Amino acid sequence: MPARTNASGALDAPRRMAMLSLHTSPLAQPGAGDAGGMNVYVRQLASALARTGIEVDVFTRAVDGPSTTDLGDGVRVRHVAAGPRGPLSKERLPEHLPQLVAAINDCCAGRYELIHSHYWMSGVAGLRLAADWNVPLVHTMHTMGAVKKRHQAGAEEPDVRLAAEARLAAEAARLTANTPAEVAELVGDLAADAGRIDVVPPGVDLGIFHPGAEPLWEGLPGPSRGVAGVDRPLRLLFAGRVQKLKGPHILVHAIAELHRRRPELGVELALIGAHSGAKELDLRQVIADEAPHLAVRILDPVPPAHLARWFAGADLVAVPSYSESFGLVAMEAQACGTPVIANDVGGLAHTVRDGATGVLVPGLDPVLWASALEALVDAPGRLDAWGAEAARHAAGFSWERTAAAALHSYRNALAVPVPG
Repeated sequence: MPARTNASGALDAPRRMAMLSLHTSPLAQPGAGDAGGMNVYVRQLASALARTGIEVDVFTRAVDGPSTTDLGDGVRVRHVAAGPRGPLSKERLPEHLPQLVAAINDCCAGRYELIHSHYWMSGVAGLRLAADWNVPLVHTMHTMGAVKKRHQAGAEEPDVRLAAEARLAAEAARLTANTPAEVAELVGDLAADAGRIDVVPPGVDLGIFHPGAEPLWEGLPGPSRGVAGVDRPLRLLFAGRVQKLKGPHILVHAIAELHRRRPELGVELALIGAHSGAKELDLRQVIADEAPHLAVRILDPVPPAHLARWFAGADLVAVPSYSESFGLVAMEAQACGTPVIANDVGGLAHTVRDGATGVLVPGLDPVLWASALEALVDAPGRLDAWGAEAARHAAGFSWERTAAAALHSYRNALAVPVPG
C-alpha cells in the first residue's frame, strides 16, 4: 500500500496501525464481564478505519492461547498470551503487562506507524511499545480513576492506575476524548494540555440501531409505544454491566418509591446485563428487599440486533451511571427512536438532549428519579415526541464520522517528530 503523505512529505495517515485493548477483547459480548461500550468502540472504530484503507491489528490478552481472528476488510484481532490461561481480573493484569509487551514485540515490531491504546493498562503498554518502535501513541482513557472517585462515594482506585493515567496525560502524543466534558476532566483532573486533546465522539451502528427495529418486550413482538399507565405499564429498560458504577440499583429504588407514592401507576423494569467487577452490589437481593412485588426482571446480555429490538420495545431507556465519558447505550437507544432518562453527569449531558430526546436527572437520588418517571407516566405523549427527535439526533453519530475524527487525531500525532 503506498504511503499517504501531505504536501511537506510527512506521513499524513497511517497505512498500518496497532490498537491495544489488552484487558478485554473487542470480540467479547457487551454487558458481560468487563465488556461494555469500550469493546464496541474498539471493534467499530477499527472496522471503520479499515474501510478507509488502513490495516488495523487489535491486540488483546489471550484467554485460551495465542490466536488471530480475521474480521475482514483489513482488521485482525491478535490474542497474545501472557500469564495463566483463562480469564484474568483487571486487578491482576498489570503484573503481566511486561509479558504482553514482549510478546507483541516478538511478533510485530516495526510493522506499524501508529498505536492507539484504550484504557490505562493498554496505555502503559502503549508507551513502552511506542518508544520501542519510534512511533506516536494516541490514547483514549474511556474512564478515569479520579473521575470515578469523585462521582462514586467510597470508590477506591489503585495508586498505580492514578499514576499511569497522569503519565499518559503527559506523555501520549495525543489524547482523544468522547465529549467536551471529558476534555474538561482530562485538563482538570490530570493537568493534560488541552492543545493535545482531540474530541472523537463514538458512533452508532445505524444499520442495526434504527427506528425500524422490530419491537420486543417479554419475548413477544408488541407496540413500541402506548398510553403508559392506561393501556399498559410504562416499559423501562436498563442495558449494561450489573455493577454499582452503572447504577441499576437506583432504578429499583426509584420504581419502589414511585409505587409507594402512586400505587396505581404501573412500571415494568427489564435489566439486561451480567454481574461484573466488584461484588458490593447484589442486585437480586436489592430487588428482593425493595421491590419483590413489582415487575422487575434481570436478563442475560444479548447481541446487538436483539438489543435493538429491546430498545424499540421500551418506552424509556435508563442510564443511571455514576459517571460516563459518553454513554453509548444512550445513543444506541435514541437511534432506535426511544428516549432516555439519564444521570446529568459527564458525557451524558452531551449524548442526551434534555427536554428534547429525554430527560437528565440531577444526581442519583431515587426520589428524584421517581419524580421524573412519574412526570413521564402522566404525560405519555411527551415520550413519542422525544422518541422522534431522539432518532434524528442519533442519526448524526455514525462510525464513519468517528473514524474521520480519529484520523484527524492521528494526523496531529504523526505531524510531531517522535523523540529518538
